[in-house]
Amino acid sequence: MSDARFVKMPPAIAEASRKASIVGIGETDFRLDYRAERARAQGWEPATLEQLCKKAFDRALADSGLKHSDIDGLAMSYTYGGPEAEDMAQLFGIEPKLGWINGHVYAGPLPAAAGKIMEGEAEVIALVFGIANRSAGRQFGGMTFSSDMAAPSSYYYHHPWGWSSQAAHWALMAQRYFARFDQSEEDLGHVPMAVRAHAAMDPNAVMQKPFTIDEYMASRYIVRPLHLFDICLVTDGAVCLIISSAERARDMPHVPVDIAGWGESMIKQDKMKTMVEERLQPQLQAAGNQALAMAGLNIGDIGHFEGYDASSIHLVNQVEGFGFTPPGTGIDFCKDGQMTLGGRIPTNMNGGNMSYAYMQGWGQVPEIVRQLRHEAGPRQIEGLRSSMSALTQTDTVHPVVYTRGD
Repeated sequence: MSDARFVKMPPAIAEASRKASIVGIGETDFRLDYRAERARAQGWEPATLEQLCKKAFDRALADSGLKHSDIDGLAMSYTYGGPEAEDMAQLFGIEPKLGWINGHVYAGPLPAAAGKIMEGEAEVIALVFGIANRSAGRQFGGMTFSSDMAAPSSYYYHHPWGWSSQAAHWALMAQRYFARFDQSEEDLGHVPMAVRAHAAMDPNAVMQKPFTIDEYMASRYIVRPLHLFDICLVTDGAVCLIISSAERARDMPHVPVDIAGWGESMIKQDKMKTMVEERLQPQLQAAGNQALAMAGLNIGDIGHFEGYDASSIHLVNQVEGFGFTPPGTGIDFCKDGQMTLGGRIPTNMNGGNMSYAYMQGWGQVPEIVRQLRHEAGPRQIEGLRSSMSALTQTDTVHPVVYTRGD
């Protein structure tokens, strides 16, 4: 098996649109594993990273209707390192002709794999992401965080000023947003409350119990003004996506989900100003326009959005930045029911990072596949044809557009 690392994202060109399709999805048992970790009953042992990845792969393979021998490409992704692709191929029982480890966050690896299929280097590729943070007790924030991330304490999180985690970024964004657009903590609480209501309809969501605004306001702060419900979960788990050529996908059991477009935009300079004052609006607009142009669609064609809700305010930033609602209106847009079933853009329909599971953006995609297959049960968006996901970090935007392939 040939091996490579960090295969680059192909250009966002129309010729590459809909050349590859998602034909299989698999996830681990987020809710059950989370509850078991919390209980830590006598004799309990957490699943290893390898076991999590294999479970997701096995489920995706079964979902696709393919055989082990059909998989001729393997792309592994981890947050904090993991086995080589060759070792995981042996564990999965496959013999791919190429394999690679391609970063950790979702978005870049999918276009990279689609490019391999378009170039004829593989016909069917399994993309597997795994993470085992919660059972390992990994901390996000505090005095040990920067050393744990193997980065200087003042490089990314500005540790000397109290920014020891990304939660501090989101908190400063929220404070600025409240001051500029006359909003409050209580107003923002409607965003995680709506997302939690969606999670209540998904049996695999970690957090399913609805909460009221009073309960939101009574919850503890993580970084003021953001409360517990405003911040993403810490979970163990794995996700597998199996993609094939679009032509081959038409002969498979499920309606294929075509990879129609992608984009990328990064902050080049003045990160603090762009992140807090502009809320990444230039990057969101630029990357979204790339993905939509590649797909031959406009923002009005997108009927479903799965955004990277590392925090509630960051989800608001994305809904506004991509153009679903004007700047400064995102919170009221949510309060008006426009981010749920029957609204303009149903958003994070499985509960997202705040209530479903935190999978570095990978957990958004199985929900998109189920929605576009029209298999999402009580949370199904009627007549859906086009969806968008976005992995949006503090300095980089990666949207992907998907269409129903029938």
